[in-house]
Amino acid sequence: GRGDLGQLGQNDIIDRSSPVQIPGTTWNEVSIGYQYEQIKAGGTKTDGTLWMWGQNQFGQLAQNNTTKYSSPVQVGSNTTWQYYYAGGFVHSIATKTDGTLWVWGKNNVGCLGLSQSAPTAYSSPVQIPGTTWQGSRFKLSSSSYNTMAIKTDGTLWMWGQNEGGQLGQNEGPAQNGYSSPVQIPGTTWDKVANVFYASYATKTDGTLWAWGNNDAGALGL
Repeated sequence: GRGDLGQLGQNDIIDRSSPVQIPGTTWNEVSIGYQYEQIKAGGTKTDGTLWMWGQNQFGQLAQNNTTKYSSPVQVGSNTTWQYYYAGGFVHSIATKTDGTLWVWGKNNVGCLGLSQSAPTAYSSPVQIPGTTWQGSRFKLSSSSYNTMAIKTDGTLWMWGQNEGGQLGQNEGPAQNGYSSPVQIPGTTWDKVANVFYASYATKTDGTLWAWGNNDAGALGL
């Protein structure tokens, strides 16, 4: 695919029309995020390290700088990273094995969940309060300027932009967003996913739920 921002991790900015390997044989989970010219990628390895590459204008690669990288660079020296998700436009989220949740990048509309509404940017990981966040695929999701995450007690929490009601707080566009986690009612949430202004989740009873903007029938109602 496209490689002009180093998002293919090949130590160059060349587009490729066939698969190329990212160096290494111990990758565990990988994710990529995109908005206009903001393309970033990253993943965890089996040794608990976290690596990132691509665009870094707002510090979204967690290198304590805003330098673009065209090959994987390690995030700090920590070896307890569990799951990384890059779906946010200008922010990233990741969990550690101790149940903590970490965010970095630009704080548009409070999307970092740090109780700050101003668009401050962080170029290294900052912790979201709590030690019971679940760190596995489908327990954590981000898109545009929103994040949703499930805790070990089955509760679901969201923060960020709320223009289409995608935070599930029974509020429309009048409430622009939340800069710290707010709970979605219920304690049996199982998996989550979101895209732009719509949110989706399943419960442990097998039911599927959707809320937010219903343009083009996106909510399946």
